[in-house]
Amino acid sequence: MTQYFHIHPENPQPRLIKQAVNIIRQGGVIAYPTDSAYALGCHLGDKDALAKIIRIRQLDDKHHFTLLCRDLSEIATYAKVDNATYRLLKAHTPGAYTFILTGSSEVPRRLMHPKRKTIGLRVPDHAICQALLAELNEPLLTATLQLPDESEPLFDPDDILERLGKQLDLVINGGFGTLIPTTVIDLSQETGAQVIREGAGDSTAFK
Repeated sequence: MTQYFHIHPENPQPRLIKQAVNIIRQGGVIAYPTDSAYALGCHLGDKDALAKIIRIRQLDDKHHFTLLCRDLSEIATYAKVDNATYRLLKAHTPGAYTFILTGSSEVPRRLMHPKRKTIGLRVPDHAICQALLAELNEPLLTATLQLPDESEPLFDPDDILERLGKQLDLVINGGFGTLIPTTVIDLSQETGAQVIREGAGDSTAFK
């Protein structure tokens, strides 16, 4: 049975955060709010949970998965970051950006792009996300909650529960989400930053 938690978007209740993280650690897939759209999340080491997200989203093997990180130092653990890239990341985190970077040896191979060996990373500016990450003490594997053949992400937690309840272990109601996913910036190329997707984050600095 899918659990449904009402968690305050600015002052998350520690008891509910602990319960949510226990669900993640036990292999659960959750829907949760971010500083852009609602997202799906699971433990980065759980193959079955990853497979469930792939089924829900109907993703192909070229999809860039994203690790939700607490801070810049965590990004530097899971990606190869030079000094120039670090300065760029520091200026734009936390925020509604996903950065494509070359993954480090800490990233399971199944999560990286099969040819480019890249991974998406982001630091959210959202209290529920930060509370989950602090309790989990490692990144959360995440993907925007946008269903196949739909042009916008799901934003209403009640609607998420009704449509996906049987496929999820937990829906976190942190209020309505937005219809805008993150801005995606590819920093893995020698040619410099490339804007892959215009979204909630201001992309002008990367053009």
